Amino acid sequence: MTIITALQDARLIALTAWVSAHKGCACSLSPLGGDAGARRYFTLADDSNLLAVDAPPASENTAQFLQVAKCFSEHGVIVPAVIAADIAEGFLLVEHWREGLLYQHVSSDNNPLLYGEALIKLLAIQQISPLTANLPVFDSAFIRRELALFNDWFLAGELHYQISASEQQLLQQTFAVLEQSALAQPQVVMHRDYHSRNLLLGRGGQLAVIDFQDAVIGPVTYDLVSLLKDCYHQLPEQQVQQWALNYGDMAVDVGILPPLGAEQFIRWFDLMGLQRHLKVLGIFARLHLRDSKSAYLNDLPRVLGYVAQTAAQYSELAEFSRWFNQSILPLCRSRRWWWEPQVL
Repeated sequence: MTIITALQDARLIALTAWVSAHKGCACSLSPLGGDAGARRYFTLADDSNLLAVDAPPASENTAQFLQVAKCFSEHGVIVPAVIAADIAEGFLLVEHWREGLLYQHVSSDNNPLLYGEALIKLLAIQQISPLTANLPVFDSAFIRRELALFNDWFLAGELHYQISASEQQLLQQTFAVLEQSALAQPQVVMHRDYHSRNLLLGRGGQLAVIDFQDAVIGPVTYDLVSLLKDCYHQLPEQQVQQWALNYGDMAVDVGILPPLGAEQFIRWFDLMGLQRHLKVLGIFARLHLRDSKSAYLNDLPRVLGYVAQTAAQYSELAEFSRWFNQSILPLCRSRRWWWEPQVL
């Protein structure tokens, strides 16, 4: 459960006053769902077509959100319209897509249609020129900061596991493999959290993209693996492989990727997924331990399953795979949040 602080209450009062001033009448706001970040969303009692957003300036970059929203929209990527914004305060009034998240609608029957649309949207994002987007770079230091979350918050924080010097060396060797693979890929505009909870489904099957304020320039497979090896919704492995390769073919056709073999592309895809999933283990643990957002613990077994599956497939990860299976998974199985991941 999220703890509501006095500061958050004060911000809600200020946000309500700001929205009321913009609309020219007194407005009542009601909280809508949750978010992994510090952003909060509120519906308006008198206007079902708008959402009020509280994005605290101390942690949220509203200026970059507006920049990316404009860039995406200009390149044919649908985003909820921004009706009003106060960058200094971190307040936004945006269009409300009431049909809800892709996550809430996806099923085995409509997977091909909805994920096909999501892949087309991703292709449009990746065709935006990095120079035009003017975004931070997902470089070596950035990758290592993300991977450090696994050590600091998942191993030490959630599992209370203290790694030895030899284990630290093993992790550094593994991280180097993942870093080298990521940096070897073509670098494109990258959403950095492209999955079924950040895609909104509208009437007629249209998809809108949200939560893109942390976009960067980074590896071509990052968003693809975020979507197809989703931390919240697992797709059958055969489908994942086929859709990844189909996307690779489309990326070659539009010039995002040079021609390359399927084995190389899937290797990039898998190792990128391992980097992301190790980071996510740290983030979900941090959300629980630091932010009292414990619902994300329920998704840990799915992410752990992705890690174990990928590590077992590559010879250079064999030692990491043995360590993970022998030392880490047994600890995870003793936790109250554990459930056995399915192999689909």
